[in-house]
Amino acid sequence: MLVEKILAMVSDHQYRPMTIDEMAQVLGFEKQEKKVLRNTVEELLKEGSLLKIKKEKIVLPERYGVYVGRIDVNKRGFGFVFRGEGKGDIFVPENALKTAMNGDKVQVKLIRENAGTRRAEGEILEVLERKNSKIIGVYEQTKAFGFVSPEDQKLQHDVFISKSNRNFAETGDVVVVEITKWPEKGRNPEGIILEILGKKGDKGVDILTVVKKFNLPEAFPPKVLSYTDSLSETAEEKEFSKRRDLRGEKIMTIDGADAKDLDDAVSVVKLENGLYKLSVHIADVSHYVRENTPLDKEAFKRATSVYLLDLVIPMLPEKLSNGLCSLNPFEPKLALSCDMIIDGEGKVVEHEIYESVIESKLRATYEDVTKVLQGEMNESLAKYQEFVPMIEDMRDLQRILEKKREKRGAIEFDFPESKIKLDKLGKPVEVSLYPREISNKIIEEFMLVCNETVSEHMFWTHMPFIYRVHEEPDEEKLKAFTEFSYNLGYPVKLYAGVQPKSLQEVLKKVEGKKEEPVLSKLLLRSMMQARYAPENIGHFGLAATYYSHFTSPIRRYPDLMIHRIIKEFLHGKIDEKRVRTLVPIVSEASKQASEMERVAVDAERELDALKKAEFMQQHIGEVFEGIISSVTNFGLFVELPSTIEGLVHITSLYDDYYVYDERYMTLIGERTGKKYALGEKIRVLVANVNLDSREIFFEIEEEEN
Repeated sequence: MLVEKILAMVSDHQYRPMTIDEMAQVLGFEKQEKKVLRNTVEELLKEGSLLKIKKEKIVLPERYGVYVGRIDVNKRGFGFVFRGEGKGDIFVPENALKTAMNGDKVQVKLIRENAGTRRAEGEILEVLERKNSKIIGVYEQTKAFGFVSPEDQKLQHDVFISKSNRNFAETGDVVVVEITKWPEKGRNPEGIILEILGKKGDKGVDILTVVKKFNLPEAFPPKVLSYTDSLSETAEEKEFSKRRDLRGEKIMTIDGADAKDLDDAVSVVKLENGLYKLSVHIADVSHYVRENTPLDKEAFKRATSVYLLDLVIPMLPEKLSNGLCSLNPFEPKLALSCDMIIDGEGKVVEHEIYESVIESKLRATYEDVTKVLQGEMNESLAKYQEFVPMIEDMRDLQRILEKKREKRGAIEFDFPESKIKLDKLGKPVEVSLYPREISNKIIEEFMLVCNETVSEHMFWTHMPFIYRVHEEPDEEKLKAFTEFSYNLGYPVKLYAGVQPKSLQEVLKKVEGKKEEPVLSKLLLRSMMQARYAPENIGHFGLAATYYSHFTSPIRRYPDLMIHRIIKEFLHGKIDEKRVRTLVPIVSEASKQASEMERVAVDAERELDALKKAEFMQQHIGEVFEGIISSVTNFGLFVELPSTIEGLVHITSLYDDYYVYDERYMTLIGERTGKKYALGEKIRVLVANVNLDSREIFFEIEEEEN
């Protein structure tokens, strides 16, 4: 409360800079209150929310051109500080970085800004919070000392290691080093080696490096495992009588063949009146993961399961994720169910949410269900025989739901996903497209409509809740997209605030054309990131007024949290006191889950990029066909059908001097007039691969060759 009072005071347009003593006087604080005020102001100064100027006066930083944000340092040495939506980034040249390193939370002083272009330049005043207290890198020993070259190329400085701090590390070891002294002008940071991960290139060291770099959790703490061991091996029968018993129902799971954490099961019945009854049954994880237990605290901390190719870092211990909570066939399981009656237009006309006990009668796979729908019934698919009518009804309902979403303007990004296959030594042996069949779409649509239904239901209860929100696109980026789309001959209708439908129409127009992948990517980049929030502001991309994540509590903490709230609400246990308790809990859980989701995505992308680079290193000198996916002033990016992308640097275009046309995103030869444009098919030769930077370099394969 005091924090809000202080910030409101200094934000007031009539506020004149004051010392802490003067603030206390204005607020009418006595001696003891004055001490609390001083401590609070010092904390706000430390985190950058307030700024101290001459004569100890306290002010709002932005009024003096000072901003707080995370710095993103480019591998060429300069950086950018994001200062909030709609304000543009602040460019920080290398000589103005001071001791700041990539990812640090900093206070930056604005030096100059062009109002027209909104380009701003600044200098770092202070580092408020260090991101990189520990760094992963490769150790090298010299006669007198050692140093560690950071694996992250955005970290500019090698870390100096004295002989006494090397802890038996040898040249070529991948190590974890703790910074003991931050960089100063002309001086490298210093550190001590904490851990040796292995030799660069050894099996598993690359995945371990990603785990350490992103500070991902490894083994579960003993306290968590001890608590988990105390749980029963199977669902307890005494609980069954308290729930709706659906063990006799024809219920099935549909997942990937290698999935072990089966958290959703479904059934569809076509009713006599032509409507469909869709039932979605989600593992009741909250029955076992009780609030404030060691298991719950660890799940909150992890917030999500992370999938690093063939390594899974689960949110919950295996006993729960693959056993007790997983909806394995012919095992009674506790679930939270949502029945929906859906009409021919895809509208949910009736629904019910309740606790249940279920028993899946079929463990189906995406691949098998697709074969069944294609009429490929053979011996290996015999177990599907009695489910064929239901599976066909599922396909029909999926089409209805998809059509409804399309009609309201949901934006469908149909990007191909890559599947990377590793050998026993962890080396990539195949990079191919991940199949997205009709069976995948069935489950996607069912989960989407279930998430929306539950979200809308809980919204009108006015209970504290966690929503999955997606704001309107960034105005500047959207403007760039619309200009580029217009230049390609695809004008975008923008009226009274951008509507998802107008953007969806552009993607429909380019469907199947060479511009499709390019415009899709550009539109995606103009979008905001979806996140978790305690307030419902809708989901722009899905064109949904209400949306939450309800369907994956084994691997996502927000789903687990809202299961807990729904169950308490169903049992009438949420009174005013509980509401007051839940408000800060859902706020914290939303923040934590959003942050950890980004960490997980970055870690997964990093490993994928490394394995793709490793794979292409085996194909240096070979020729592939791809499409031009991006054109810049320094060259063009070419994407292969497997989703692997590489750069044709402008210096390797030997036949002419090429000029970049920013408006049409093309490179044009000055002498020949030859053009390289987005979406064009092109043959390229793999020229070089840099594993450290995860970069793949192509050269144009000339036709005469």
